[in-house]
Amino acid sequence: MATILLVEDNELNRDMLARRLARKAYVVDIAENGKSALEAVALDRPDIILLDMSIPVIDGWVVTKQLKADPETAHIPIIALTAHAMTEDRRKALEAGCDEYVSKPVDFSELLEKIESLLGDRT
Repeated sequence: MATILLVEDNELNRDMLARRLARKAYVVDIAENGKSALEAVALDRPDIILLDMSIPVIDGWVVTKQLKADPETAHIPIIALTAHAMTEDRRKALEAGCDEYVSKPVDFSELLEKIESLLGDRT
């Protein structure tokens, strides 16, 4: 069973995604800001991270760059979740080190496909 770290500061989005992912048999850990996300990854390496890019304290762009620069965490796939749906935003997320990109509002079936693709046989 794969563990997902869901980093989302919006309570409604966080609760909805966490419940839906749990129904798909994922273990879901939650962080509400970039600082708590980095602390969560340091304590318990998730299999994948769903990362809102516009989070408080430390934004998702910085979190991604820090995780991808660290050899201990660089292998963890990151899916950017952002309300910015422009082509430039997708490119910026991928350049920052995100492995995938999903715009909000989240299409759950698209998100699941990307999670399963990145996790491969770990699901």
